[in-house]
Amino acid sequence: MWGWTRERIDRVVRRARSQDAQAGMSTAEYAVGTIAAAGFAAVLYKIVTSGPVSTAMRGLIERALDAGF
Repeated sequence: MWGWTRERIDRVVRRARSQDAQAGMSTAEYAVGTIAAAGFAAVLYKIVTSGPVSTAMRGLIERALDAGF
C-alpha cells in the first residue's frame, strides 16, 4: 500500500540515527565554546584588575569626569 519495504525502513532508521549523532556534536561544540569564553573572561578579568591597568583606567575615568564642556 504505502510501500514500506524493509529497505525503506532501514533507510529511515539510518537517517534518524545520523541526525541524532549530529545533534550531539553541536551540543559538544557549544560546550567547548562556553568553556573557552569563560576562560577568556577569567584572563580578561585578571588583566583588567591588575595594578597598572587598574590605575590607568582610573586615571582615564577621572580625566573624563573632570573634563569641561
